[in-house]
Amino acid sequence: MLRISELKLPLDHAPQALPDAIAERLGVGAGDILRWSVWKRAHDARRKSAILKVYIVDVEVTDEAAVLARLAKDPHVRPTPDTRYRPVASAPPAAGLRPVVIGTGPCGLFAGLILAEMGFRPIILDRGKVVRERTKDTWGLWRRSELNPESNVQFGEGGAGTFSDGKLYSQIKDPRFLGRKVLTEFVAAGAPEEILTEAHPHIGTFRLVSMVERLRAKIEALGGEYRFQQRVVDLELERGADGGRRLRGVHLHTGEFVEADQVVMAVGHSSRDTFEMLHDRGVHIEAKPFSIGFRIEHPQSWIDRALFGPCAGHPDLGAAAYSLSHHCANGRTVYSFCMCPGGTVVAATSEPGRVVTNGMSQYSRNERNANSGFVVGITPADYPSDHPLAGIALQRELESRAFAAGGGDYFAPAQRVGDFLAGRASTALGEVVPSYRPGVRPTDLAAIMPAYVTEAMREALPVFGRKIPRYDDPDALLTGVETRTSSPIRITRGADFQSLNVRGLFPAGEGAGYAGGILSAAVDGIKVAEAVARASLGIAAAA
Repeated sequence: MLRISELKLPLDHAPQALPDAIAERLGVGAGDILRWSVWKRAHDARRKSAILKVYIVDVEVTDEAAVLARLAKDPHVRPTPDTRYRPVASAPPAAGLRPVVIGTGPCGLFAGLILAEMGFRPIILDRGKVVRERTKDTWGLWRRSELNPESNVQFGEGGAGTFSDGKLYSQIKDPRFLGRKVLTEFVAAGAPEEILTEAHPHIGTFRLVSMVERLRAKIEALGGEYRFQQRVVDLELERGADGGRRLRGVHLHTGEFVEADQVVMAVGHSSRDTFEMLHDRGVHIEAKPFSIGFRIEHPQSWIDRALFGPCAGHPDLGAAAYSLSHHCANGRTVYSFCMCPGGTVVAATSEPGRVVTNGMSQYSRNERNANSGFVVGITPADYPSDHPLAGIALQRELESRAFAAGGGDYFAPAQRVGDFLAGRASTALGEVVPSYRPGVRPTDLAAIMPAYVTEAMREALPVFGRKIPRYDDPDALLTGVETRTSSPIRITRGADFQSLNVRGLFPAGEGAGYAGGILSAAVDGIKVAEAVARASLGIAAAA
């Protein structure tokens, strides 16, 4: 089969235009095309008056070798790569302990799935509840200002990505097409098939809930075992013959001990008490950069008109999304993060007395506002000390300030962009209606953030306004704080995916500092599951 990339057609092209364009690009007759299918579909909106559809297609022709030879210099016609997933093992060792996976977010979910598919019958632990019970608890915070510290946006089945836009794309290098394995499993679990072909696929919260349940059922049918409301509070370690430390199991808050010599630590970026326990037990952890800031909201109609011009509202385009970045005079980078078209700003704290924001969209993306993180990159040099967990201390400080500024009842502090730029507190809101629940209170957000952050943001807002008209509109709304952009720590691991100083411990996913977003976390879960299988069977890693 052949793969053709960069095949561009008008937005409203006729159905026959695509097979005609395929034949023209290959220089063959229609009768020479045996079959074809769309691999990816995107839009080129650089010219708003003439938005194009851009396709990557796979084609089977009668004489593939001749076509390839004739188009050898065309970089957009190549053999179709093999995207099938091949497990590294097909059977576990005859004897041995079952591997344990801690966490049921995207990383833990796919680590558990791959281990189950290879016959390892993993035990999967999560401190939170099953996804539907967790959803009820999350709504308790949003509707009644009642936080359950063990069941919320961050903790529970599905992980933090369950309450998000459900974006399924990333910038990771994926030569083995592990991301394709993730997408095909999602489709089998009920996701729309179009996620396999859209360049920027998403699912949305409501669909993710049922998908997570179906994937759990599949893992259980393959011999995996789920245990919810089981928080890991300690590790059992021993000295090996070489003097190094090895994992022997985990202690749960219930007093139970789970014996295991291979544990996947996929706890997500907000399991601060777990990070503290790991540090206390001597597991090697280092501070890493992350970003802090606010959520910014605009009416989705503003963004659609700015990015799609006269084509705004076209059914094939949907709600417009953006990605912005600016390098500031003070050396900071300000950028948009986790942009949610047609979505809402949500309360995402996991600790009492703190306010955290995040963004969420449903599959339809048809809510009134667009929102995204409006954040500034920071490094360990900005943290209050050189302690490996100092980034967590900074997060907690900012989240506590936000809680106080919002009134102490999980309302969030908010400010009009015009007031933020002018350096004055907001006393009322304008045209943009906030979507955050339980609610917002106008204030001065600059009092919450370090001065270098507000300085960089005030420089970036007009720059972004020149790129997207009305981005810096005085009535655009900032809501704080956004502090959970990524993990502030990295649980360091070697080439075999095991902790540098505790054998048998496999740090994984976003919380361990090795992923960012649903797809990359799921892919990391696959890689770590394969590493567990290799370690169990004594298989050397591929070069």
